[in-house]
Amino acid sequence: MVHVSTALAWGVLFGATLGLGLWSIVAMLPRFGGPTLADRVAPYLVDVSEGARHYVEKRFTDPLPILGRMLGPVLRRLSVRLSAALGGNAAVQRNLDRAGVDGDVQHFRLEQLLWCLAGGAAGLTAAGAAAIYGTLPLAVIIALPLATGVTGLVLRDTVLSRQATARSNRITAELPTVLEFLSLSLSAGEGILDGLRRMGTLGSGELSTEFRAVLAAVHTGVPLAAALTDVARRADIPALTRCVEQLVAALERGSPLAEVLRAQAQDARDEAKRGLLEVAGKKEVAMLVPLVFLILPLSILFAIFPGIFVLQAGF
Repeated sequence: MVHVSTALAWGVLFGATLGLGLWSIVAMLPRFGGPTLADRVAPYLVDVSEGARHYVEKRFTDPLPILGRMLGPVLRRLSVRLSAALGGNAAVQRNLDRAGVDGDVQHFRLEQLLWCLAGGAAGLTAAGAAAIYGTLPLAVIIALPLATGVTGLVLRDTVLSRQATARSNRITAELPTVLEFLSLSLSAGEGILDGLRRMGTLGSGELSTEFRAVLAAVHTGVPLAAALTDVARRADIPALTRCVEQLVAALERGSPLAEVLRAQAQDARDEAKRGLLEVAGKKEVAMLVPLVFLILPLSILFAIFPGIFVLQAGF
């Protein structure tokens, strides 16, 4: 029976980690040599050839091509089972659309599974170290990989929710300025498409990105009303949805768009003010914590300590 020492076990673990890292670096290095005929022709045939689409699409194999090809089907099956077990695919798709993330629910479940495996691997490493040094009870050592795996699973969903909320807040903050800019463009004699194009060119925010997507959809033959409605559906922001509904109704009825956009901008600013007042009302109790436990004791200390010092010095 071969006796494995602690130093040998750690050496094997660190050596495997180093080899995997070096392999990843080598796999990411650029490959010298000219592109093949298939590499040059396939991008021009993606619209008419299914084989060309499969050839040029990005696969899950980077940066470890061999491991990706070996583990890719297994991970996809596990992600499908995870999606069936957790459910809530509609809510996940809604958060993906709100966060502006390219990808479907299946891809997100795959990422969630990878986060779970990474958390489980970290917990297993910590449990192995605790088992070697005997610092934790056996029940804690067994439960640690499961707990870290579930933490990774939940953490990926939490990150997506925070991304969606942050992007919604940015769009809400940009909306009044963008609407006023569009109303000025229309008042200057430009059309709605020209205003959207100017906003997409000059702007750098989330709404500018969405307007560039609207213009791209319109240039491919999608009606402007349908493209704007799709943007409002994906963003899922009440102020933007109302604005798009009013804009589409004005387009259908022939109403002056500049006045509609100016009124919507004013409504968006009023709603932002109401939102600030609501947030301030909710933060009143939170602001009392530093006031009562930090500022007030320091004020009392600065007021009383000089007198106490003088009295002690006088006696």
